[in-house]
Amino acid sequence: MPPPPGREALDEVIRKRLLIDGDGAGDDRRINLLVKSFIKWCNSGSHEEGYTQYQRMLSTLSQCEFSMGKTLLVYDMNLREMENYEKIYKDIENNIAAAHEKIAECKKQILQAKRIRKNRQEYDALAKVIQHHPDRHETLKQLEALGKELQHLSHIKENVEDKLELRRKQFHVLLSTIHELQQTLENDEKLSEAEDASDTPMVSADKQ
Repeated sequence: MPPPPGREALDEVIRKRLLIDGDGAGDDRRINLLVKSFIKWCNSGSHEEGYTQYQRMLSTLSQCEFSMGKTLLVYDMNLREMENYEKIYKDIENNIAAAHEKIAECKKQILQAKRIRKNRQEYDALAKVIQHHPDRHETLKQLEALGKELQHLSHIKENVEDKLELRRKQFHVLLSTIHELQQTLENDEKLSEAEDASDTPMVSADKQ
């Protein structure tokens, strides 16, 4: 995991705060001044000069203590800031991960919503098609009526077939009768011709 943002910047701020001016580090400069004041105090020739150097040393020590306390406070504050930044960074990472999960879940919900919408559109289209057709009760009534009509037509067909068969038989009888009548007429005609032929010689003999 990369370091939380701002760590290098905080280190730079701490370094700059420890510097008083361009002559060198603040604490080192104060320590040098304290050492110089101590040397001057040791080499002071009069009581007044020694007291003056002593006051300067106390003042320098106070400044060093104040600077050290301030630095510690700044350091503690920076540590707390770093911890806070790390916590914020972890919270951001967790929020990002939660956001990714939520986005993935939303994508799934969107796909599901699209499927539901598509199914609804298909259902609506089927419903419109179904509305143009009669319902089941009406269809059953129509089927029952068609069944009765089909049964009636079947009876009519049977009657017609029976009549046709009767007419066929009658026609066959008629044809047979006509044939017999024709045969009888032909026989009668032949018989008449034969009788005429037998009567002709007798008439001729009487004339002689």
